[in-house]
Amino acid sequence: MSSRSSTDHSHAQLTAELRAAGCVFAEDEARLLLATGLPADDVAALVRRRCAGEPLEYLIGWVDFCGLRIAVEPGVFIPRQRTQFLVSQALSNTRSGSIVVDLCCGSGAIGAGIAAGVPGIELYCTDSNPIAVGCARRNVSRWNGRACAGDLFNALPGELRGRIDIVTANVPYVPTAAIALLPAEARDHEPRTALDGGSDGLEILRRVAAELPPWLASGGWFGTECSRGQVSDVVDILTAVGMQASTASDGADATTVVVGARKAGG
Repeated sequence: MSSRSSTDHSHAQLTAELRAAGCVFAEDEARLLLATGLPADDVAALVRRRCAGEPLEYLIGWVDFCGLRIAVEPGVFIPRQRTQFLVSQALSNTRSGSIVVDLCCGSGAIGAGIAAGVPGIELYCTDSNPIAVGCARRNVSRWNGRACAGDLFNALPGELRGRIDIVTANVPYVPTAAIALLPAEARDHEPRTALDGGSDGLEILRRVAAELPPWLASGGWFGTECSRGQVSDVVDILTAVGMQASTASDGADATTVVVGARKAGG
């Protein structure tokens, strides 16, 4: 008589189905789907949807980011694990009492990661996507963060002008022509506005940079993620608006962050 439990059998069966559909982390995904606690028929339906290409994060409703369970839902960009490096760079420059703004916030994962790492910040997240704003509001409310709907800095209260210490902006940076080359999970399911950065991938970043200096406090810090091939252009964009630009790379995840600092007294 086999000692294998029905749960073990279900996990093995789901893993096999997911692996056959091409899911690289099939065993972990099966475990997460079973952990939803849904009835077997509902879990089976989720597996079918996953095998058809829907992102796992939409199916279970969350993603692990910076050790936090960040809620996500269809219509919201799914935060990438590599973006934790941008959070780590921001944390190195954030202090209790800092005013922190996360532009193009999506789920609010970056802001949540910063707030969890530095207690006592004043956090604002902005996005033009109302679904994302609602999701971000749920994710940052535990730190009294505010999620604001609108276009970049226009979504912020005017009294923050000249007072912001930290700005992060994980803007869309995929060139329009490269969207077709993205994995189907992203291309077919995530909002295109969260992916498409225009002809060279830097159109939105140029807008952010142009609006940035008047909002930053003296000595304020800005960080953004980009592809390695875009680094020199991003540095030029920030330098052109008077920022001191530098780069940081995380070889493990092949992630590059470009940092801009406003001179103290500038």
